[in-house]
Amino acid sequence: MQLPFFFEENIPVLGNLFLGEETSRHVMQVLRMHEGEQIMVTNGNGHVLKTTIIAGDKKKTEVAIVEKIHNDKPDHKVSIAISLIKNSNRFEWFLEKATEIGVSEIIPLLCKRTEKQQMKRSRMNTIMISAMLQSRQSWLPVLKEPVSFSDLIKSAEYAQSYIAHCADGEKKSINDFENNKSSKIILIGPEGDFTEEEISQALENNFIPVSLGETRLRTETAGLVAAVLLLNK
Repeated sequence: MQLPFFFEENIPVLGNLFLGEETSRHVMQVLRMHEGEQIMVTNGNGHVLKTTIIAGDKKKTEVAIVEKIHNDKPDHKVSIAISLIKNSNRFEWFLEKATEIGVSEIIPLLCKRTEKQQMKRSRMNTIMISAMLQSRQSWLPVLKEPVSFSDLIKSAEYAQSYIAHCADGEKKSINDFENNKSSKIILIGPEGDFTEEEISQALENNFIPVSLGETRLRTETAGLVAAVLLLNK
């Protein structure tokens, strides 16, 4: 049976670990664990600790570190730059699923037709942490601050850069490109798609237009499909 898995941002180099209040409450009151039982803890940055409860407290449980494990960062970086959307629940669904499948970086994108300009970062971080723990991973995707479309395309430095749009024009399939583990980014537009000007700007900055299939997808669905395709390259 797998040990319960928790997140603690700050992991000590030496000595015991004191769990935060939320984790402590879950361990002691929800799971009703006792001293001598073990849990796993990650900081979302590759570090995983196997620990034993030595002093149970609903606000500040103390655990002794039994084993330290460091998982290397995945050798390929997949970044999804995706427009914020009006329905926050749908964007949060994307964050959850993208985290579960192992996306490296998520960049909220502000386009001409983006209807929502802000996000609740603390809530989104909580959703991503929960998804990381549920899928038992030790690397939390980087969630960037929202950035304008024009600023991103001018500053993006990736080995492979793609844009998925619905306008007419020649597009390639992601599967047509060479299979490698380099850094990749794909741009996913808002409900009304990118404007013609944005598409032209992306092409001028060496973004390659790609198709995600025969059907027209919602923003969050397109983001997830793109992530799956790029992660399997």
